[in-house]
Amino acid sequence: MSINTSDVMDYGSTKPIEIPPKFDDITKPTENPPQYDDIAEDGRLGYTGAGDGAARSEREILERSIELNRDSDVFDKLKKAQVEIPSGTGFSFRKLWAFTGPGFLMSIAYLDPGNLESDLQAGAIAQYKLLWVLMWSTVLGLVLQLLAARLGCVTGLNLAEICRLEYPKAPRIVTWLMMEIAIIGSDIQEVIGSAIAINLLSNHVIPIWAGVLITGADTFTFLFLENYGLRKLEALFGALITTMAVTFLYIYISVVPSQTEILKGLFEPWCEDCGKDQIQQLVGIVGAVIMPHNIYLHSALVLSRTIDRKNSESVKEANMYYSIESSIALFVSFLINLFVMAVFAAAFSSPEYVDPSLRVAGQWLYDKYGLTMKIIWGIGILAAGQSSTMTGTYAGQFVMQGFLKIRWAKWKRVLLTRSIAMGPTIVVALVATKDLDLMNNWLNVLQSVQLPFALLPILHFTSDEKIMGKFKNGRLLKIIVWLLAGLVMVINYYLVVLFVGSGDTWYVYLITAVVLFVYTAFVLYLAVGPKTILNLKLYVAMRFQGDIDSVLGEIAQKESLKYPPPNEDDEDEEELNDTQHDDSMDRQLVN
Repeated sequence: MSINTSDVMDYGSTKPIEIPPKFDDITKPTENPPQYDDIAEDGRLGYTGAGDGAARSEREILERSIELNRDSDVFDKLKKAQVEIPSGTGFSFRKLWAFTGPGFLMSIAYLDPGNLESDLQAGAIAQYKLLWVLMWSTVLGLVLQLLAARLGCVTGLNLAEICRLEYPKAPRIVTWLMMEIAIIGSDIQEVIGSAIAINLLSNHVIPIWAGVLITGADTFTFLFLENYGLRKLEALFGALITTMAVTFLYIYISVVPSQTEILKGLFEPWCEDCGKDQIQQLVGIVGAVIMPHNIYLHSALVLSRTIDRKNSESVKEANMYYSIESSIALFVSFLINLFVMAVFAAAFSSPEYVDPSLRVAGQWLYDKYGLTMKIIWGIGILAAGQSSTMTGTYAGQFVMQGFLKIRWAKWKRVLLTRSIAMGPTIVVALVATKDLDLMNNWLNVLQSVQLPFALLPILHFTSDEKIMGKFKNGRLLKIIVWLLAGLVMVINYYLVVLFVGSGDTWYVYLITAVVLFVYTAFVLYLAVGPKTILNLKLYVAMRFQGDIDSVLGEIAQKESLKYPPPNEDDEDEEELNDTQHDDSMDRQLVN
């Protein structure tokens, strides 16, 4: 018995949608729609439609559709490696341990060499005055990471996959390219940071370009651990985070920064007597801390745990445990960043220390505190670089697979994503060794500029009731994240003014103006959202006698996409408690 696509129902409506004949592969998981005779034992079906009176829920239909669409071994391996969650009700440390892993992998992006260099520069240039920026940037990053985790938990899809489903082809490709650029920029910082650590620990015997090659090879070696189980790979990342915490804590205890100044820097949101250099560091911290591709990564990592998405209580419980785990992970990362900033504020903020950077920091520690401190610093930087390059590789795989739906073997994808990042990195290491510090500042600016391409999609999708059901964002959280988006845009435009400066030739201003115009236009497109864009297209088509049928077909196509709604058994109760639940979820995220 074949599926009758004319019976597709609009979510929350009693009228069937008339499906236009022309569809792309967004809503068509396979060329030959599955038959009811092919239903698996769990009763799931493979197409968004129910014909001939078949009593199949939309949730079951979508879940099977997702399985058929997800035919790459990235997700096959992830599914096979899923961690089973212990049964039982109420809070359990055993359950929390089972959910522990994705948040700590995500937190490594907050500890990459680019972040550590931003920390030491902020400490040496502005002393303790920017600690509050570090703290609140981490808090805002946590809000975005929890939205990403909630999206994955509720839908069973990662952010890149939902972008592929929701955006037209051109915006989808542009967003993917922006994320690839962000990953490459981050990878340059991470790989060169590892290379600097190798150069430092070898007493400058191994040059930076050779350290880049060693780091690239190490990434492939460490990724083979995934074949021995996801928990073993998570344990490796946990060991690297522990290494960073121990090494930088040792340096912090040895230098003994002023605890009074630390508290003052954390809770006085101001930068007294700060000039251009200090303001530049303030802006750089935001770009260094909140990594756009990390939001995509976290939405995929949470899929590694088994969650019964038919049960809204199970999804709610998973969101709670992921919130706790991610909060702990980012608190640890915040402490490590604080250690680095406070150490350089206490020891290297005097006038004789000029141009602080990751490249000279080890030598400064050696000159002032001896060989032991230099080695411990090098070990911490090496752990940061190695761990962040591996998570960057994961982010590259999930982003590429989600946006493009490629069907390559894993080794081919790793080779491609590594090559895309390693090529520019080796070139930079060879030709720009003396300019690594300036380059790092520009790369932090790049991360800040790319942030809207993750922030705006995650805001729209987690606020969409069709996608999230009762787990959609409430009003308070929408206001907070939109304010964050506005703040990021202000920072980005300030960075343009700061780095372009004055006295440049006319063509520099012309190129900057053109790029800024295109960037602003696309960010506005993302800010408006795909639904509003379609409504505007329909209005224009009706107003100016355009191709109305084509626009209606696009709208019908988007409406035919069905995401898992809440459990049918709880629908009446959910309708009564929607407002209370939205508020409680907001408080959970904000607090």
